[in-house]
Amino acid sequence: MKNEAKKLFRFLRTKPVPTNTNEILALERTKLANERTLLSYIRSSLYLLLGGIGILQLKDFESIKWLGYVALGVCVIFLAVGIIRYMLLMRRLYKWNRILFVDTIPEPVEKKQQPKDSRVEVEAK
Repeated sequence: MKNEAKKLFRFLRTKPVPTNTNEILALERTKLANERTLLSYIRSSLYLLLGGIGILQLKDFESIKWLGYVALGVCVIFLAVGIIRYMLLMRRLYKWNRILFVDTIPEPVEKKQQPKDSRVEVEAK
């Protein structure tokens, strides 16, 4: 049974069955969603790039060349916004990961021994 548990949890950075498993898995799902969002920004940026180049290549429609330049500009803006959002969320997730993973690692607590005679004796005058 122990070997099976090790196989299941080999991809996690914590010991098997930490107390905050739900939070850790939620962060992993958020990371994957963040990557998907970045890829959709890149895809949209590439579509705008292709559309802008296509409009600039049309010789019959010289009056709408400005639309091609606008598409190229928006393409760069989409790409920049996608990368900035990705980086900001990854930094936040990194901070949350540190908080969660530090909390899951139990630190040995040293017990302080109290002296047997801890009472303060008051001298009588």
